[in-house]
Parts: sequence; structure tokens; C-alpha cells
Amino acid sequence: MHILKTLGVAAAALSFTTSAFALDEVKFGTNWLAQAEHGGYYQAVADGTYEKYGLKVTIVPGGPQAANRALLLAGKIDFYMAGNMLQPLNALAEDIPLVEVAAIFQKDPQVLIAHPDAGIEKFEDLAKLPTIFMGKDGFASYFQWMKSAYKGFSDAQYKPYTFNPGPFLADKQSAQQGYITSEPYAIETEGGIKPKLFLLADAGFTTYSTLIEGRKDFVEANKDLTQRFVDATIEGWYNYLYGDNAAANELIKKDNPEMSDGQIAFSIKTMKDFGLVESGAALEKGIGCMTDEQQADFYDAMVKAGVVKGGIDIKTIYTTEFVCKGVGMDLKK
Repeated sequence: MHILKTLGVAAAALSFTTSAFALDEVKFGTNWLAQAEHGGYYQAVADGTYEKYGLKVTIVPGGPQAANRALLLAGKIDFYMAGNMLQPLNALAEDIPLVEVAAIFQKDPQVLIAHPDAGIEKFEDLAKLPTIFMGKDGFASYFQWMKSAYKGFSDAQYKPYTFNPGPFLADKQSAQQGYITSEPYAIETEGGIKPKLFLLADAGFTTYSTLIEGRKDFVEANKDLTQRFVDATIEGWYNYLYGDNAAANELIKKDNPEMSDGQIAFSIKTMKDFGLVESGAALEKGIGCMTDEQQADFYDAMVKAGVVKGGIDIKTIYTTEFVCKGVGMDLKK
């Protein structure tokens, strides 16, 4: 009887503890279909890291028909995965109150891809090609920077990219845009060639990428929650890159059934090889770190290229308050 009474008291205490420390619910929207480039978020869900930080996180995948950034602005999701710093710069120009609280990728994964036997050995050699397949957004942003920062690039090289490598594969005197973690894998496996890769970040396009973005009013009113979400996400990324990521990859494939194990493995290796997540300040101060110097460097380059307007206070669109604290670095093996 005494034992049963003791067990009953313990159960009651456990029940009270569970209810007293209910998890804070957070909805996080990505900007594309689930993939290894989102791995740290899925890892933190799969291995309980978010729960350890008192959070119940729901990942809302993006995609062609998704409008997750609009959902963020409407307050339907709490945080969003911004592509790069051009988005918040454009938001600032339109007086949209957003703020970047972490930069998971130190480098933008955008790449220009060339044939291996076309005499293209360095980034500036791409100016020799008569054709570069790229989307309208790329033409309006990084290509304008390319013309500003390097000699020889011209609008005559532009041809629309239809997210099909066929035209590039058929024309050895062409290059095409892509994400270094994605399109090169398709070109190797389907096209049978190992292409030359020129990462824009390594050529001077210094924007941060895969940012955690929130509404200014929400972040200001929920600093503790924001800090816990950022810290848990950072730990998730260390565990994804250096720990057992099998469960996270299963969640990725559940949300995106077309994702293959081969593509996931290629993406993880590429993220490591090119320092997308870990380079620059992140090597010393941890994943997610941002610096005023890099933000200013990118902004100045975009102003010079005519991509964004000058004379604005860029420090209003990001904060380093939640990052650069070395969180999770002990998890790296």
C-alpha cells in the first residue's frame, strides 16, 4: 500500500511538472521543399533538441505553391527561412518590419556551372561564354553585381533558365545557374559530366543565406523564445552535420518524397566541402554568426551594382544579439 501511495504521489508530481512546463509552440516556415539544406531544423525536431529548449516546433515546408513569407507577415508562422540578405533589404525599402536573427549559411549556395572542357578555369573566365542561363531574379541581382565587380560580363549573355539542365548540357559554350548543393548532382548523375563549379560567394558575393527571419514586433516581445529557437537550431545543425542524422533525413523524405538518399548525401558533403555553414566568423563563434563588417560589405557591393538603394541603415534589418556565442561548438566531432 505504501509503495502504491508513493508511486501515486510521484505520478502526480510528474503530471504537474509536465503541465507546469508546457512546451512553447513555434511554427517555422522554410522557403522550399524539404532537403538536406534544411537538415539542422529537422535534426532538432528528430532528436529532441527543440524539446530540450522547451519548444514544440512545427516545420512548414515551402515550395512552388507555398507563401510562407506572407504567412510570417500575417502572424500565421513565427519564423521564416530567408534566402539571402537581398530579401530583407528589399523589405526595408518597402517599410516591411522584418529582422534577421541568425545566418545559418555563411555563404550563399548560388553557383554558376560550366562544362569541364570549355577552357573556363576561374570565375572571370565565365565572361568569355556567349550564354549564361539564369532566372530573372539572378539576372536582376547577382548578374548586375558580376558586371560591376568584373570586366567582360554583358546582358547579351543572358538566356532564361527553365530549371532544366538540358539546354546547358547541349551547349558546351554555356553556363547555368544553380545551387551548389543541388544542380551539380543532377548534371553529374543525369548528364554524365563532372562540371566546373564557381560559387558566387567565393568570388565576392558575400551575402549570408538561409537566415532565420522574424517580425520585429514578435522578436522584441519574445526574446527568450527567440534565443531558445536560435540556440536549439544551431545545435541541430551541429548534430546534423557531425552526428547521427538518419532520423532527420527520414523526416525530410517524409515531407518531400521525391528526395533521394543520394541527393541528401551529396548535399551534406557539399555543404561541408565549400564551407556553406561553417566558414568565416562561424568557425570561431559558432554556426549562425553574423558580423557588421560582412553585412556592410555586401550592402555596399549591391549599392555599387545598382541592385539596392544607398543611404539606408542596414542595422535595422538584422541583429547579432542572438548569435556568435559559441553555442553547440562542443558538439562538433
